[in-house]
Amino acid sequence: MRPLLSTILPFLSFKSNVSASSLEPADTQALGSLLRKVKRIEIISNRIANDVFSGQYKSAFRGQGIEFDEVREYQEGDDVRSIDWNVTARSGKPFVKRFSEERERSLLFMLDVSASNLFGSKVSRLETSTEIVASLMFSAIKNNDKIGLLTFANGVRSFFPPQKGKNYALRLTKEMLSVKPTEEETDLNSALEFVDKTLKRRAVVFILSDFYVPQLERPLLYCRHRHDLVAISISEPFEETFPNAGFVRLRDPETGKEVEIDAGSTKVRHAVSKRLTARRAALAERLKEAHVEPLFIENGGDYVRALREFFRARIRR
Repeated sequence: MRPLLSTILPFLSFKSNVSASSLEPADTQALGSLLRKVKRIEIISNRIANDVFSGQYKSAFRGQGIEFDEVREYQEGDDVRSIDWNVTARSGKPFVKRFSEERERSLLFMLDVSASNLFGSKVSRLETSTEIVASLMFSAIKNNDKIGLLTFANGVRSFFPPQKGKNYALRLTKEMLSVKPTEEETDLNSALEFVDKTLKRRAVVFILSDFYVPQLERPLLYCRHRHDLVAISISEPFEETFPNAGFVRLRDPETGKEVEIDAGSTKVRHAVSKRLTARRAALAERLKEAHVEPLFIENGGDYVRALREFFRARIRR
């Protein structure tokens, strides 16, 4: 196994020429912490990619389409629509085009980094999202596919176009771990418009967000015509059973609005849970109307199992 620094330094150099000797002690400590987090994510993601997903990833996501392979002489029964008229005219004999499936894929991960994703009863939704993205990235590079990353909050924060390679996967993992969410409302629509204008070739696009976005269907449907969209929503366990915690003050991290509720009341807890459950059902319906596959994963739960079941469902179709 290569030493850790030799693995990490290539992608650190993409954005910084700072040497370790020039860092202050606090900066050195922060860098060491970040490297340990990256290494931990790499180990987890490699294990998942090798032992859990195996061939499921490759089977679940087909090639982008077809690409030209060669021409050959026309044979009885060939589709006349596949005749290459230029070659036919030059040779004096009919030739047809042959195509093969284009196996190389491009995957783009759209990561919601608005402040609401810092919330989590066990771990933050952003941490869970980062592990999910990294696991899918390492599965992709093992299949020689391209991976890219887009982070967004109130608009696009950063964009890294799809490329190949383990070092690139590590660089994107570092970027996700370095994100500092801000109190901004989520603007998924402008991020989708950016993707539609920027990615010219068909890609598999994973959107990881809480999807608290008005007028969601039209931008999704518009982007869906060109790309294969998968919507991943990280839910909290208390969305099914709100805890008995007495009087609690709830704060929206994106707008700053606060409300106090009596969580000691069975009636209030039931009403809150009912509202959250209804909200998830409504989201699933909105995604279905936009022809986008929804995947709901419980924060702190077994996301590997959820992804594996999702892959199997895609393979069966």
